[in-house]
Amino acid sequence: MNVQSRDQADVVVVGAGAAGLMASIWAGRASLEAGRPARVIALDGARTLGAKILVAGGGRCNVTHHAVDESAYAGSSRNAIKKVLRSFPVERTVEFFRERGVELKREETGKLFPTTDSARTVLNALLDAAREVGVDIGHPWRVRAVVREGLGGFRVEREPDEEGSGASGGGGVWGGRVVRARRVIIATGGRSLPKSGSDGKGYEFVRGLGHTITDRVFPALVPLVVEDGHFVRALSGLATEATLEVRSATNKRLVSFTNSTLCTHFGLSGPGPLDVSRYLVAARHEDAGAWLAINWLPGTTGEQIDRELQQLGKMSVLRWMREREGARLPERLAEAICREAGVAPGVMGNALTREARRLLVTALTEMRIPVVGDRGYTYAEVTAGGVPLSEIKLDTMESRVCPGLHLCGEICDVDGRIGGFNFQWAWASGYLAGRGAAVASE
Repeated sequence: MNVQSRDQADVVVVGAGAAGLMASIWAGRASLEAGRPARVIALDGARTLGAKILVAGGGRCNVTHHAVDESAYAGSSRNAIKKVLRSFPVERTVEFFRERGVELKREETGKLFPTTDSARTVLNALLDAAREVGVDIGHPWRVRAVVREGLGGFRVEREPDEEGSGASGGGGVWGGRVVRARRVIIATGGRSLPKSGSDGKGYEFVRGLGHTITDRVFPALVPLVVEDGHFVRALSGLATEATLEVRSATNKRLVSFTNSTLCTHFGLSGPGPLDVSRYLVAARHEDAGAWLAINWLPGTTGEQIDRELQQLGKMSVLRWMREREGARLPERLAEAICREAGVAPGVMGNALTREARRLLVTALTEMRIPVVGDRGYTYAEVTAGGVPLSEIKLDTMESRVCPGLHLCGEICDVDGRIGGFNFQWAWASGYLAGRGAAVASE
């Protein structure tokens, strides 16, 4: 179908973030490839279009990671995640953006950024690609409801208090109160960074269309709040490499990440704490006694550190921490760890008692950090939970419970590590949803 009425479309995409724009682009491309140009409308209610893209990676936009596989994700089954990712792998992402004039560079961490170091480059490339295939972008256009109509198709309704304006890629400015479509793609995101427009409204839409949402939806890739008075809060601004490990109440090791860790005025942030955050929250849901351990000297064991301490002789503990081969510590952190262990920083190795060594080894390699919460959706980079992939046909991202409905991006129960993994999920799932909706609407 190639509809002509201004209030009708072949495909309506609800949400014009990373996944929604990608879905719009590929819906348009697939219909053109088939020789049946479709009318594709993308709707977004955020004040700033592509706000999450613009703030990602400190304003540089970490487009993807050089090595992406299902092991970097949590939520739905990894086999299901793998099927989606392999449909549009990293190589396709790099090629897609290169075609749009955006060259990506790989940094030491494996993250891929645009060579311009500007997220605006990425957003502009997506918007231009959408316009080239005739996508109409209604913005700001806040959706109130998505309703399945009798004999097939959908009615997408606008919030009544929205005045409406639109930017269009294909046929002039578009803006209306209701639009009807053969197919709808939900790409509303989750609840993270609500100022960007991700306020959880999408969950209402999909529930109303027959889907379930996981029992728990919570912030992921989120800074951790540490108990008031703990020394890490007094070290605000200090960053160091560390291994963070979630442990059960019985001390079982559940998951660990080694990465840069930033001490802040509220607790812990940086790549390591963000990665571990969703696993700590999830573990505590099942086991209230789950806790966070930090090894401030990554790559070392307690036994190794104990041996080194016994061999210090007349070297002070503080000097050893600052100068040891391999992992070493900033002086402020070393002093704070000594105080936490009850050991004087200037004490010589040969004066350390067995008990003092034990306390220092524990403080260095498995310090218990009293995490009392997180900073919530306002500071979270992604949302954990959503629509289980078991309710979605993975070759087209079409709903198994509501024919004609497709889902992609963060609305799905998939969340990845920091480093471009969540964008890669957006590109891959958006690609499948867009092509699937376009082909099916013919």
